[in-house]
Amino acid sequence: MSELKIAAIGGGTGLSTMLKGLKLHTRQITAIVSVADDGGSSGVLRSDMGMLPPGDVRNCIAALIDMDEQYADLLNYRFREGVFEGHTVGNMLLAAINENSENFDEAVSKLSRLVGISGKVIPVSNDSITLGAELTDGNIIYGESNIGERPAGAAPIERVFINPAWARPVESAVNAIKEADIVVLGPGSLYTSVIPNLLVDGIIQAISDSSAKKVYVCNIMTEPGETDGMSAADHLDAVEKHSYKGIADYIVVNDAPIPDSVKETYAAEGSVPVEAGIDELAKRVNVLHGNMFLVKNGQIRHNFIRLARGIARLGE
Repeated sequence: MSELKIAAIGGGTGLSTMLKGLKLHTRQITAIVSVADDGGSSGVLRSDMGMLPPGDVRNCIAALIDMDEQYADLLNYRFREGVFEGHTVGNMLLAAINENSENFDEAVSKLSRLVGISGKVIPVSNDSITLGAELTDGNIIYGESNIGERPAGAAPIERVFINPAWARPVESAVNAIKEADIVVLGPGSLYTSVIPNLLVDGIIQAISDSSAKKVYVCNIMTEPGETDGMSAADHLDAVEKHSYKGIADYIVVNDAPIPDSVKETYAAEGSVPVEAGIDELAKRVNVLHGNMFLVKNGQIRHNFIRLARGIARLGE
């Protein structure tokens, strides 16, 4: 029996966290990563060096490292002072390799080989992409960081879009989706990490053409200014609005209670648990639910062991 092939599409910390669990089940993992990020170290390197943002890609490479965990820690090490303050070792290494590569995808492949990873990490596009959002009040804002860092209660997002609209996908990303046994969307910020990948020309068609089982991993908590008040069904609605109805065969949701002390901390920032609404979801999609979270340093994260196990079982 051939090894399970999984294509995981997303960005941010959510995708890289899940990859740590998936690599325990298969080496045939392809992480397809958003390149719309324009904040932090990635934003600085993007503007100063004209390269695509390395941060999300670096996180995924670190998560899939085969060697000692110390190598992953080194890639993610962030300088605290001096001229390199705010930059990570991995971002700077990717910047150096990118200077000597034909495109960003080639640079990512070189770093992946250098550190030794299970599977592949592929940027969704080699084109420089700017993310935009149209709000329900008619205003339009540009920039992933501007969209994702709005305060709680801001005007809801009607839709997101990319410039240039014709951005081309990396061919190996399209092929990985078509050849996968399972395609996973998320986890990650809905409008700024997951959906931007779907807007790259050819990605939605590849998902539609693939015979893979398709899984959407819903966030556990709402994100202030981005998904205020949105239930799991609302998250799925947004994904379908930017792709096609029925894109997901399965949805993963958390329906276990969050500890009150953690909820209070999140509530102070305008974030609450995403309402699962399993009965309603079950009318339109297969639902995988249960205790899907863990608390790390006071922050809610997906329990990557449990999440990956549930996804891998779909391939049995």
